[in-house]
Amino acid sequence: MELSLDFTRKPTILVVDDTPDNLLLMANLLKEHGRYVVKAANNGEKALRIARADPPPDLILLDIMMPGMSGHEVAQTLKADPATRDIPVIFLTVMSSTADETRGLELGAADYITKPICPPVVLARVETQLKVKAAADFLKDKNDYLEQEVARRTREVMAIQDVTIHAMASLAETRDNETGNHIRRTQHYVKVLAEHLRDHPRFRHFLDDETIGLLYKSAPLHDIGKIGIPDRILLKPGRFTPEEFEIMKTHTTLGRDAIAHAEQQLGADVDFLRLAKEIAYGHQEKWNGSGYPEGKAGDDIPISARLMAVADVYDALISRRVYKEGMSHEDAVRIMLNGRGSHFDPDVLDAFMSCLDRFQAIAAQFADSDHDIARKAEALQFIAEAP
Repeated sequence: MELSLDFTRKPTILVVDDTPDNLLLMANLLKEHGRYVVKAANNGEKALRIARADPPPDLILLDIMMPGMSGHEVAQTLKADPATRDIPVIFLTVMSSTADETRGLELGAADYITKPICPPVVLARVETQLKVKAAADFLKDKNDYLEQEVARRTREVMAIQDVTIHAMASLAETRDNETGNHIRRTQHYVKVLAEHLRDHPRFRHFLDDETIGLLYKSAPLHDIGKIGIPDRILLKPGRFTPEEFEIMKTHTTLGRDAIAHAEQQLGADVDFLRLAKEIAYGHQEKWNGSGYPEGKAGDDIPISARLMAVADVYDALISRRVYKEGMSHEDAVRIMLNGRGSHFDPDVLDAFMSCLDRFQAIAAQFADSDHDIARKAEALQFIAEAP
């Protein structure tokens, strides 16, 4: 959108008066120098119809004492309608007392001129109000343009965030035995849990609309650190040795550090990456303090990581992998319940139990197909055989 002003267009002035002689007098005065387009109305109802037409007048000269709808009523109606409230109104009347003028200005009039008129004064005041109106219109157009530009830039930033997260998550996925649908499922699980807990006394200070949106965006990066784990460990289908498990556990730190490095490159702290760091670093912590990397317990574990822990473990249990079949939903739920208060925050686990139907629906919507599993097996085989 480009801002432009049409300096060649003549302003349109609507004159409203029930006396034909007054209408003719004002029309001749305004048309005399060829500066204005003049429209006339001999009653309030007709004035309102003209004011609401497209294009609307730039200024209204309005008599007060008219049969039917008075000038005061016309002004009130104009100011109450968003389509006409910004049209400046100048009362032009024989009512000359201070109270009358005060009443007119209180109704939103831009100026008040008493009859009999002085033509140079009328023209000067009309010109002044038209200049004020032109300046206000320019600022409004500019503000509208700036609002549209801010909205456009905001959409661009949001798209960049989405692409950045997707690219980073996809990079990790190429080296992991998880499929891309695991990322989608856990992302939606986290959102469901957060929305369910948003009014909970323990979580409502944290789970507002913005944070829930950021959690949804950040969740795909929970295992980004696995990209730094050697293939011989990451792709191993069986149980890890104690030494291998210690190496595997470092993926949480590697993930946090990789995201922190991205922040350093940007030169600023970024909200959506802050939550991504929490999730990557803390989603393997357990409520009773037996998790890793720090062995944090209870509320010392970030809320984002506690939500991710439930989403990640549930999906790991039900998902098929190259080396295993998925567990039934019912069996997975029993295992999750056994972890209430030990592995999982009790309230987060209770939210999970309240949302089982939605979890099942998400799992079905983003289920891994035989093709997904086969492609992942081929990709892992290619990585394993690469020199």
